[in-house]
Amino acid sequence: MSNVSRTGKEEINNATSPTSFGKSVESQAQMQDAAAEASPDAGSETLNIYRLEPIAAPDDPRWDNAPNHGAVVVAARTPGDARIVAAARELDFMEVDAAPAEDVTTSNASAFRDDKLYTVIEIDRNRRDIRRGILDGTVSVGTIRPVEPD
Repeated sequence: MSNVSRTGKEEINNATSPTSFGKSVESQAQMQDAAAEASPDAGSETLNIYRLEPIAAPDDPRWDNAPNHGAVVVAARTPGDARIVAAARELDFMEVDAAPAEDVTTSNASAFRDDKLYTVIEIDRNRRDIRRGILDGTVSVGTIRPVEPD
């Protein structure tokens, strides 16, 4: 049963919006990822290489919320995608017995996604010989600390 009601003489409300699903950059990227994984030509996507470099001082209180992983080099589509690629390598709460504070994932709390902690520097572009992911550097999976000692 619908909660849509008709009042007055305006057109019938069918509870749909005029927006088009799948037109955003994020949706397009997700669909391309799915198609690339299923394609025999995987790896033919044009990517750029970015270095994520920590810029905050070591005593900056923001480091209390997220660990410093040092410099990391990634292959990604855009500088924003480079942050997402690096953050995806961190351990997410859903993989351990933990719960986030404000969201259904802890990936939004990554230091890589904070522009006050990390900057993104493009070091090469338009490469087809690489795959999207981390090329150099290590990302610790120890991003989630247990609340109770072992």
